Amino acid sequence: MKNLIKISSLVILLSFGMQIFAAQILIPMDKTQTNHLKAYGIAFWVLQQDVEISWLLNYRGGSYLLPYAESFENECVVRGVSYVVISDVQAQSIRIEISAPDVNMDDMKLQKVPKIAVYSPKNKQPWDDAVTLALTYAEIPYDVIYDEEVIGGLLPTYDWLHLHHEDFTGQYGKFWSRYRSFPWYQEGVKVSEEMAHKLGFKKVSELKLAVAKKIREFVAGGGYLFAMCSATDSYDVALSAQHTDICDVMFDGDPMDANAQQKLDYSPCFAFKDFTLVKNPTEYEISDIDVTYTRPRSINKSNDFFSLFEFSAKWDHIPSMLTQDHVKIIPGFMGQTTAFNKDKIKSGVIIMGENKAAGEVRYMHGEFGKGFWTFYGGHDPEDYQHRIGDPPTDLNLHPNSPGYRLILNNILFPAAKKKKRKT
Repeated sequence: MKNLIKISSLVILLSFGMQIFAAQILIPMDKTQTNHLKAYGIAFWVLQQDVEISWLLNYRGGSYLLPYAESFENECVVRGVSYVVISDVQAQSIRIEISAPDVNMDDMKLQKVPKIAVYSPKNKQPWDDAVTLALTYAEIPYDVIYDEEVIGGLLPTYDWLHLHHEDFTGQYGKFWSRYRSFPWYQEGVKVSEEMAHKLGFKKVSELKLAVAKKIREFVAGGGYLFAMCSATDSYDVALSAQHTDICDVMFDGDPMDANAQQKLDYSPCFAFKDFTLVKNPTEYEISDIDVTYTRPRSINKSNDFFSLFEFSAKWDHIPSMLTQDHVKIIPGFMGQTTAFNKDKIKSGVIIMGENKAAGEVRYMHGEFGKGFWTFYGGHDPEDYQHRIGDPPTDLNLHPNSPGYRLILNNILFPAAKKKKRKT
């Protein structure tokens, strides 16, 4: 009888021990994390297993807390992601700390696996795409779509859409002056014109405007849009110019409207207002939205930084998610559109990162209809001045990139359970 009691006590102790130990996995996202970028891939992969996880906003850099499973632990080991196995009691202690009303933290539940699309041409481009690099490195699946799929009505089947280094005005990035004799430029023009005619448009600019409108409908219906580099300002410029011709003869076969500037309508734009077109076809800009056009920058690589704003995690869930990082000062980087002039930004836009002294906005967010959009200036967070023809960035050399983390915050954003503001 005594032996039976001892065995029963041992079973109870073992069961209690299993509850204390090995109940949760904490993936820290502060400076102790060995590979921040692949940690996002772990979070996405766990969601694919139909398991809810917690994104602990502002707790150790925006850490992840997930139920313990041997397969989850093994995946962290295989991908080189730092983690700690903690007990239920320890996990509850963290949640109590986060829930305190005077602490700027919150527990955001991630539940849904976002279906991701990258808007990118099928022909080879002489530059890389930071988002595609980030998704591939983090091992997050995505589909590549372009004009034919967008016009064909495929967008509503996705949750999240990325635009990068695109020119929605139909001016081919205004590369004509410098690169019109290069094979990649000629091929791009040829493919674009053929696609426009195939889809029933007379000009590439008309096709791109139709695509821009489809994207606007996608966001209005509840989609998530993330854009970088020239896709940001060219998108809004295209929407503003839908009632006039802003393309010169070398781009669409006829001259631009002499009164194009006066005919711009800023009301359909997501982010920008009161901008002025750059009409010279040989200049490498489409408007004065980009800071590198309007004034000489006194900033160079050694002093180019921008600061992330701190938001209330319990009140402003969305900007809090989008600004999770292990540092608050981010190294700047250039692009065809490097940063946005603050005086060209609409009043309702949420600015999330800026160089205040220089009047440069780098990272911003807004709502439209039932959906959301985020614009991020610059081309590649780990290549300060990426030039045409440069090799792609090797993210194995930058596993803790704070600039790339901002991209991946946007990937997980659509997975979050919608929460009401706390009062």
